[in-house]
Amino acid sequence: MSVLELSSVSKNFGAISALTNVSLKLDAGEVVGLVGDNGAGKSTLAKIIAGNFHPSHGTITINDSQTQLHSPSDARSKGIEIVYQELALADNLTAAANIFLGREKTRFGLLDYRAMYKKAGELFAELKSETRPRDLVRRMSGGQRQAVAIARTRLSDPRIVLMDEPTAAISVRQVAEVLALIHRLKEQRIAVILISHRIPDIFAVCDRLVVLRRGRKVADKRIADSSPEEVTGLITGAIRHAEGADE
Repeated sequence: MSVLELSSVSKNFGAISALTNVSLKLDAGEVVGLVGDNGAGKSTLAKIIAGNFHPSHGTITINDSQTQLHSPSDARSKGIEIVYQELALADNLTAAANIFLGREKTRFGLLDYRAMYKKAGELFAELKSETRPRDLVRRMSGGQRQAVAIARTRLSDPRIVLMDEPTAAISVRQVAEVLALIHRLKEQRIAVILISHRIPDIFAVCDRLVVLRRGRKVADKRIADSSPEEVTGLITGAIRHAEGADE
């Protein structure tokens, strides 16, 4: 079942064309890798899906209903969450406090810490993460920080999660932890768009990959039908386009 479909989406910033006629379909429980060089349009596309940017042309369909996303809160109300590379976590707070930051639970007008710790523990258990609700973020590894950021998205019961470079600048062990978290989302039928420069991670966890070059889609194909060498060629332009490319 399709949870998201972009049709001929373009985005212009004045005379600069950041995206040109990009179409993309995402099914429930599917993990799609979004790759491309710097300036290829990945972040622009992600921000359109997350409600930060409005497309100059094209349509967005969510759960078979054509819609417009006017803001991140609008996107969240429609089941879309995004985990940015910077994560935006407060180092001086606990994991639970970060998960509920801005959405704190209260009881009789007071913060209900017991309820927040309980729910945070449940979210980490669902993700099979060893992160604990009372752990301070400043003492966490990169993999644990990603677990907190992903758990935070689960509060709104999303159907789509966008992840921006989640395995950048972390150790090999922590990369494995993050990829395992993505598998947990997939098992829960949550669709994931994974933006990454790490081609091995794309092939390790994704069902399909989409390659952007200079704002255009040059490939959209199943992982099993491609190879790291082909993807590198598509990113650099050594290979002009592949099956599923937008004309």
